[in-house]
Amino acid sequence: MKVQYRDQPLDLEDIADETIADLATRCASHIGAQVERVSLFFLPKPGLTRYPFPDRRLVEFLTPATRIKLVGAPDGEVKKMEDMGAASRRSVRPENSKAVKVNKNRDWKRIQEDAMYTFHAIEPLSYLPDPEKSRRYLERLANDPGIKAAMRKHKFSVGLLTEMNPAEHTTHESKTLGLNRNAGEVIELRLRTDSYDGYRDYKVIRKTLCHELSHNVWGEHDRNFWNLTKEIEQEVDRNDTLHGGHRLSNEEFYNPGDSYDDVEHADHGGWKGGDFVLGRSEGAASDEGLSRREIMARAAMNRQRKEREAKEHAEPGSSS
Repeated sequence: MKVQYRDQPLDLEDIADETIADLATRCASHIGAQVERVSLFFLPKPGLTRYPFPDRRLVEFLTPATRIKLVGAPDGEVKKMEDMGAASRRSVRPENSKAVKVNKNRDWKRIQEDAMYTFHAIEPLSYLPDPEKSRRYLERLANDPGIKAAMRKHKFSVGLLTEMNPAEHTTHESKTLGLNRNAGEVIELRLRTDSYDGYRDYKVIRKTLCHELSHNVWGEHDRNFWNLTKEIEQEVDRNDTLHGGHRLSNEEFYNPGDSYDDVEHADHGGWKGGDFVLGRSEGAASDEGLSRREIMARAAMNRQRKEREAKEHAEPGSSS
C-alpha cells in the first residue's frame, strides 16, 4: 500500500481487514506523530478523514486507482516549532530597552498552521483543455496570502480543491460559480469561461472561494453565513500582499470584462451527503476522453432534459 506523505511515498504493508482508524494509527507511528495530529485523504472517496477516525474497513472502498495522502507533522518537528516560537517571544524586550536586531528565525507556528489549515489536495479536470493551466490557477488560489491568512484564522481545512465543468452547472436562469461538499471535504470552482476558451478573472474566482469557505461553517445562506463571508473577504483583501488590492493587467488569469454578478448564483448552499467522484457530477456519465464540442453537446442535452422535466412537473395536472 502506498501512502503519499509530503513529497515522498510511504510503502506500507497491506494488512487484511484494516480499518481507516488502524491505518491512521500505523501512519502516525511511522512518522512519529500523535494520531490526533494527522489526517488521511482518500481520493476520490471517501475524501478527508480526521481524528477520531472511523472504523470503516479499507476493503469496502479502496480500488487500484485510489490515492491516499497523509497530512501531519512529527512530534519532534512540532516541538521544535513550539520551542522556537517560545524563544522568539522571550527575545522581545521592553520598549525602553536598547533596540534589538530583527529576529531572523522563521515563524514556525505559522508554518505549522499553514500545513494544517490548507487545501490538502489540488486536482484539475484532466479531460478538459489544458488541465495544467487549471492546476496553476488552483495552486495560485491555495497559495494566495489573503486566502492563507483567512484559513489560518478560521482553522479551515479543505480535503480537495478542484474545478467544475461549466457545462454541467449552467441553465438559462443561472450559473453556479462554486460548490462546497460536506463542509470542506471538496470545494469546486468555476474557473473557465462558458465556451472553454479562457479563464475567468482571478479576483472574481477568489471572491467565490471566500463564499465557499463560509460553507465550511454555515450551510444555509442566512445572516450568519453572509456575515462570515464578508469577514473572510475583508481578511483576504487586507492580507493581499501580492497585489495591494489592485488588479494587474499582466496577470496570467485576467479577464477585464468578468464580474461577480448578483444574477450569477454562487451556489445553492452547502452540499451534504453522497460520494464525490472527481470530474463527474452526481449521477452524470463520465466525460473522460470526449472533445470539448462533445462535452458541451452532452451538457446541452442534459440541460434540455432537466428543463423539460421541470416544465412538465410545473404544468397543472402533471404527475409528481
